[in-house]
Amino acid sequence: MKNIADNRKARHDYFVLETIEAGIALTGTEVKSARLGRVNLQDAYASFSQGELYIQHLHISPYEQGNRMNVDPYRRRKLLLHRSELDAIVGRMRERGMTVVPLRMYFTDRGLCKLELGVCRGKKLYDKREDLKERDAKREMERALKGRRHSLGAN
Repeated sequence: MKNIADNRKARHDYFVLETIEAGIALTGTEVKSARLGRVNLQDAYASFSQGELYIQHLHISPYEQGNRMNVDPYRRRKLLLHRSELDAIVGRMRERGMTVVPLRMYFTDRGLCKLELGVCRGKKLYDKREDLKERDAKREMERALKGRRHSLGAN
């Protein structure tokens, strides 16, 4: 799998409860631009309308050699899921405070473009602070252990 883009902000702003792999309907120039890594997942989210799931605010830069074949970079794109998966996701989205956001975009070994979607619940400010404290504490422990290993190896 070749990773195209990661949405690191999503893991900071949301609790990811489950992940789902979904295909995405793209035009030819969008695929070429994605292969060059010109994708931004930052503010993207999934919405349900007309019996289908769509990804919105997913920015794929226009392909430079695409001329008139280029489309709107922020256009709404259809997500390709089985009906049972779609029904399960929509059921989770209807719960209070739940949303579906893309976590990463990648190409499979067969050359298919996929999105890893996360069914998420928003974090409060104090949750974000706790995560930062935990990360800092873990980093300090790693530093202390690394220093200790170096001093033990020198003797």
